Amino acid sequence: MTILFIETATTTCGVGLMVAGVADTLIVDRNRNHTEFLTDGIQSILSSHGLTTQDLTKVVVDRGPGLYTGLRVGIATAIGLANGLGIDLVGVTSLEMLARGAFDEGVRGDYVGLIDGRRGEVFAQHFLLNGHVEPLADPLVATPAEVIEQVKGLSSLTLGGDGVAKYLEQFQLLSNATLMPLEIPPLEAGLKLGAEAQVDGAVVPLYLRDPDAVANFTTREQR
Repeated sequence: MTILFIETATTTCGVGLMVAGVADTLIVDRNRNHTEFLTDGIQSILSSHGLTTQDLTKVVVDRGPGLYTGLRVGIATAIGLANGLGIDLVGVTSLEMLARGAFDEGVRGDYVGLIDGRRGEVFAQHFLLNGHVEPLADPLVATPAEVIEQVKGLSSLTLGGDGVAKYLEQFQLLSNATLMPLEIPPLEAGLKLGAEAQVDGAVVPLYLRDPDAVANFTTREQR
């Protein structure tokens, strides 16, 4: 199986390639020029392995939450490739990628993934990392202060993502938290999630900004 992964949820654009279970990743651009550099990045990582798009068997794309324009570019490109080649297309979320990447690095216990949502807000989701990655709440939009208020009662937790990097001074006030600021959701985690995922309908962007995205980390009962 040869899988292409497309990441455009943050200001940094990246691509990944998994060939026979071995992952390779490439940062394409760091300045929000997704439209300009994404296609060249895809061609570059394929060429480095002596492959073309005709060799792909699956396309995986980060469907958000993240930057509105970036998500549109990435998802449109992924749909165009998959439809044109007649191959599978699946979406993963940027927050799932953060949690899976942390899990693969050995992080265990409560984990909150944070993507910079601009407007003084973050996109957040609470996970439990033990034998596997388990979401404890739905993704939501919140201010850093609201996130801090929700998690300050936990005995310990890990916060990860570019939302941590953006609001580092605020999150450093949490004495119970280990911080893992990241520039971009882990591309290898996106490839792994995509390899495991089954096609399940159309891939649509996860924008989250609507009145129902209420800041509540206890949507689902912890186990």
